[in-house]
Amino acid sequence: MLKKMGEAVARVARKVNETVENDSDTLDLAECKLVSFPVGIYKVLWNVAEHIRLIILANNELQALTSKFMSTFSQLQELNLEGNALRRLPDEISTLQHLKAINLARNQFQDFPEKLTALRALETINLEKNAIVDVPVEKLAAMPALRSVNLQLNPLSPEVRAIARPLIKFDLLVSPEGARSDSAQ
Repeated sequence: MLKKMGEAVARVARKVNETVENDSDTLDLAECKLVSFPVGIYKVLWNVAEHIRLIILANNELQALTSKFMSTFSQLQELNLEGNALRRLPDEISTLQHLKAINLARNQFQDFPEKLTALRALETINLEKNAIVDVPVEKLAAMPALRSVNLQLNPLSPEVRAIARPLIKFDLLVSPEGARSDSAQ
């Protein structure tokens, strides 16, 4: 077990170093077995954080993101958090005013993260395969840049299904009524 932990730490260190050394706009920490965003990374990336536009934290075991994460990476345009254990986002997500795409598929959201509706540049929201029943359709309809919301494999209420189509100007992907995700069965 210690060997696997050591390998995971080495993998994270290698990926962070690649980002710094290449002055990359991407930080890819997918599949690193992270349960939280490592605090030490903030210190290593402080010099390049404002240049990072894409962070990939997919397929980890994250249960939360902190306000420090949001304030450190304030220039983010794309955030991929697919396949974690997130139930909510910090309020400070609303400070990511350059964010264009967020992938929250295959997490544990029971409530739609309404703070996303404050992001005027947001074009794509992926919340596929969560446990969301209710969606703030009116707030989503008022988002100027929004082009796509994926809510497939969520147990959406009949009310959301009924009012969503006439109100929206973006692509709304939902599963057929009665379809259920693997986690709901």
